[in-house]
Amino acid sequence: MANTKSAVKRNRQALKRNARNQAVKGGVKNALKAAHAAIASGDAAKAKAAVSAASAALDKAATKGVLHARNASRRIGRLAHEASKKFAAAVAK
Repeated sequence: MANTKSAVKRNRQALKRNARNQAVKGGVKNALKAAHAAIASGDAAKAKAAVSAASAALDKAATKGVLHARNASRRIGRLAHEASKKFAAAVAK
């Protein structure tokens, strides 16, 4: 338990920040799940839109400081690679 006014305030701020960060992380997770599902479905147009939305969510999380910029960039790259690999193989057949 916090003993000073400043410690009480810091605790209150930390709780607010934690709730905000959890909401952003949840949005990122949902966007990534949707993108992976769209890629797995095989619909190129749907996958492109989902990957774009997930990329935007990751960028926004990095901008807000919820994720590290390099972490977001790495996840975007992996997602884009997964999508291009799946649909390049479908086009080549």
